[in-house]
Parts: sequence; C-alpha cells; structure tokens
Amino acid sequence: MDKNRLKQVRRGRRVIGIRKRVEGTPSRPRLSVYRSLKHIHAQVIDDLAGRTLCAASSQEDGMPDKSGNAAAAAAVGLRLAERAKAAGVTAVVFDRGGFRFHGRVKALADAARKGGLDF
Repeated sequence: MDKNRLKQVRRGRRVIGIRKRVEGTPSRPRLSVYRSLKHIHAQVIDDLAGRTLCAASSQEDGMPDKSGNAAAAAAVGLRLAERAKAAGVTAVVFDRGGFRFHGRVKALADAARKGGLDF
C-alpha cells in the first residue's frame, strides 16, 4: 500500500474511534472539522436530528485570509462561533475529524472558544 493510501486508512480508523465516543445532541451539538491541504471547514451538527445547524469555511466570500494557514483557521472559528450563537448554540463537543489537535485545528478551536462556544 502506498504512503498516501495508508494515511487515508489510518485517518479513517481514527475517525471511527472518535465517533464512537463523540455524539452531537440538541443540547450539545458536535463541532466537526475537516482540514484539506488548502482550506479548512467546520460545521455544527445535531446527530440525533441528522442536520447541520451552521457551518463556516475558509472558501467563503469575505474571508480575510483564504490561504491554508492558522490565521485562516482562526477566522473560520470566529465566524462559526458567531453563527452558532445566532442559531442558539453555546456548548458543543469537539470532533477533530481524525486530525491531530495542533496547528490549524487547534487555531480553529481556540478561536471558537474565544468567540463564545463552550467545549
């Protein structure tokens, strides 16, 4: 198996392990993060109802920094926190999506906390 395919398989296993423990409820929805090479996406999901309450991405119009760096991730975290508060969400559980909690994922989480989300 080539190196990139092995990385995908290992991340898939981590995602399954995380999702066994983390579930979004109406009182504490799940903040799910996806990090690609260029962009970062986050959404707040109620798993019991099966719907997304709000989302934010570094690809949206009006984002100050569209490159794939920690500053862009922080901007996504702040925007997501604003939208979540507008949707009536104050507490979430964090789903890092199989990615290590450092760099852009950590920047997004810290900015969401700074924006008023509790997790």
